[in-house]
Amino acid sequence: MALVPCQVLRVAILLSYCSLLCNFQALEVSSFRTYGGKWKFLTFINLVIQTAFFGICVLTDLSSLLTRGSGNQEQERQLKKLISLRDWMLAIFAFPIGVFVVVMFWTIYAYDRELVYPKLLDNFVPGWMNHGMHTMVLPFILIQMRTSHHAYPSRRSGLATTCTVSVAYILWLCWVHHVTGMWVYPVLEHLGLGARIVFFGSGIILVSFIYLLGEVLNSYIWDTQKTEPPSWQDIEIKFVYIGPSN
Repeated sequence: MALVPCQVLRVAILLSYCSLLCNFQALEVSSFRTYGGKWKFLTFINLVIQTAFFGICVLTDLSSLLTRGSGNQEQERQLKKLISLRDWMLAIFAFPIGVFVVVMFWTIYAYDRELVYPKLLDNFVPGWMNHGMHTMVLPFILIQMRTSHHAYPSRRSGLATTCTVSVAYILWLCWVHHVTGMWVYPVLEHLGLGARIVFFGSGIILVSFIYLLGEVLNSYIWDTQKTEPPSWQDIEIKFVYIGPSN
């Protein structure tokens, strides 16, 4: 028996993301007041995605609780649609984008933090909030994947949608640069045109790989559970049953 029910964990995670969003909105950073506002930063977009996703997870839990044993076919159909939306959001948005944010942020941060998170931001963003946005996303999404089975879409449509979302964000970055004359992330200012194309292409490849990783991980977790060896009680029962008769 789990020490903490998974439904309670999802509520706690949702409240954590709501708190992060509220604190993010309260930040007084000059770049938030320029063209595109907070919506040009993938960190903020990811916070919105994760909050919406776990909101749907909590809503699914509540709907499942209310629908259980009711025998109402219409409610069951609506619950199946909600579960399908939850699974689609995890596969296309929550897992690929969430893991991408964690991997890219800390990789660039380890190389040179000024390229992605200038030290000046420490005056505005507390350390706990930085980790909430760029670290805890990974364990939170893994908890969700471990506690609930998710039906992934077909690999072709899933990858195509994920890549489309990635390209859309890259085009958005380019448009912001076209309007303001500045790149959203300092690292892009240090790259030439060719290197920038390679950087964007590598990002799309990484997101695609993370999508495949999520699909494989989801299958591994739940296929392993389906093929668990019998318990000792089961073995004992079988032994008594096939034992020689007196």
